[in-house]
Amino acid sequence: MIARYRPERPAPEHHVTWKSGFGPCFTLFVDVEEEFDWRRPLGTAPYSTKAMAAFPAAHRRFADRGVALACVVDLPIVSDPRSVDILQAVVADGRSEIGAQLHGWVNPPIVEEISAVTSYAANLPAGVEAAKIAVLTDAITAAFGTRPRVYRAGRYGIGPDSFAILAAMGYRIDSSVRSGYDYSGQGGPDFSGIGSEPYHAGSLIELPLTTVHTGRLRRGGAALYRALSRVPRARGVFSRLGLLSRVAMTPEDMPIAAALEAVTIAIGEGAAFLNFSFHSPSLAPGHTPYVRDRADLQRFHDWWTAMLDHLDRLGVRNASIAEILDNIREG
Repeated sequence: MIARYRPERPAPEHHVTWKSGFGPCFTLFVDVEEEFDWRRPLGTAPYSTKAMAAFPAAHRRFADRGVALACVVDLPIVSDPRSVDILQAVVADGRSEIGAQLHGWVNPPIVEEISAVTSYAANLPAGVEAAKIAVLTDAITAAFGTRPRVYRAGRYGIGPDSFAILAAMGYRIDSSVRSGYDYSGQGGPDFSGIGSEPYHAGSLIELPLTTVHTGRLRRGGAALYRALSRVPRARGVFSRLGLLSRVAMTPEDMPIAAALEAVTIAIGEGAAFLNFSFHSPSLAPGHTPYVRDRADLQRFHDWWTAMLDHLDRLGVRNASIAEILDNIREG
């Protein structure tokens, strides 16, 4: 039996402290990846990268608003010359950056039996996880001429060996932790006890994806939300009654009204950093459950317009990966 990864909540002294005047700010990670059928078991084929044709227009939308993209790319993307050309143009904006995202089921060496459990790379033997990350890192370095320093595990499949592996390969930032989410029922890690604050994980900086609890009982936070999971349909009832909701910073299956409220609460309560994300196949209809048709795509773009306008009103500015690393206070 594989031991599930459940990291402890970082002690306050391990939280990142920022240089004076840096926050509040936000970053935007894009999981740049192949398209595949989300309803079917993971496998080595079939997949395509045709949704990347929509990436340049999306990048222009964000660049026009002063937003840098942290593009974490996987092996099918970096192996596609057209996708590499598109991303070369993205990073030419001077603020966006290429990082790594491991989809182990399409990333050599494939020595494991592909399954839901092994799709979480940290469930593999440490040597296999390291070998996959090394193949991906070398491919990105060859394609873009720069060694990646930002990592995300596909399916958020980070584990106890991952941080040492990444540090040994020169990574500076990990963003595999999805605050407040528990994937242990699928064989993955349990982040339900981890907050959204960036923290030091050994020599790496962990930037969790931001999750905010809203509602009249939000002070109960993650602990109350976990307890509700033991009662059938309780989470839905509490959400509909305005008592407690869990809101992730993504346009994918997250209504804009809920996300705007969550940002207002987070900033009002002193959050210095917000981490947003989405999957690149959502930029074209029909490739993810979140953007099935043109109407969904319009809602996706409208979500970002409303959110970026709201962040501007609140004085929350965008930070690139370089700016984040430059503004961490040491010691």
